[in-house]
Amino acid sequence: MEQLWLIIKYLFLGIFQGFTEPIPISSSGHLVIAQELLGIRLEGLTFEVLVNFGSLVAVLIIYREDLIRLIQNGFGYLFNRSQRDQQQKDDFDFIIYLIIGTIPAGVLGVLLGDAIEVLSTVQTVGITLIITGIALWLIRNLRGRKGDGQLTWKDALIVGIGQAVALIPGISRSGATIVAAMFLGMKQETALRFSFLLFIPVSLGTMLLSIEDVIKHASAENAWFAYIMAFAGSVVASYFSLKWFMGIMARGNLKYFAFYCFIVGGLVVLFL
Repeated sequence: MEQLWLIIKYLFLGIFQGFTEPIPISSSGHLVIAQELLGIRLEGLTFEVLVNFGSLVAVLIIYREDLIRLIQNGFGYLFNRSQRDQQQKDDFDFIIYLIIGTIPAGVLGVLLGDAIEVLSTVQTVGITLIITGIALWLIRNLRGRKGDGQLTWKDALIVGIGQAVALIPGISRSGATIVAAMFLGMKQETALRFSFLLFIPVSLGTMLLSIEDVIKHASAENAWFAYIMAFAGSVVASYFSLKWFMGIMARGNLKYFAFYCFIVGGLVVLFL
């Protein structure tokens, strides 16, 4: 019975995190809230790393055509000098910008990993959710003009800093990067694409650095099946959540996420 409860608990948390990861309401913050409400304690960040990797798989599936094009054109630009075209140059530059945008979160994640874990409290999450709501409210009506081929290294660095700030629980990663991108004048489609392609190297790098700890925790808790179910739940929930969010972005309805963050953040501050 105890093992069944463990599986149900992890599956629920995997689905919960997977659904909240792509949308701008902070999956890490909601994981902290869920643990508080359900009386569950997940030690360390290994479970979050695992389910974030599930979200990564969903992102790879949805953006597979963009990734294939970027890889093909990136290599084509490097090794096919006689047949270079503008699309190859734009895609090669886009890859470079993704690398630049990854640096801030990578550096801060390594340097401040323990401090970030200390900040994983419900009160911190309540306050940072309200901050996320304010940022979303400020960009609710912005309509940028910058497309993929008009980005600069400064744009990439600023969006990357937004991703680094989102290491704080309650600050949404997708929200912070999309807010930064839209403040810089990016089109909604470009902001969304850059945000989620930027998620790939950070999530992959975190999983590679933490895979030993994930294996140890799963073995110590005798929870291999529970971890697999959580991972699967995260993949499926992230896929449908991201598809849904892409439609919302196209219609420019980010204000509803701002309202949500204000309400949940306020309730957490007042009652938890």
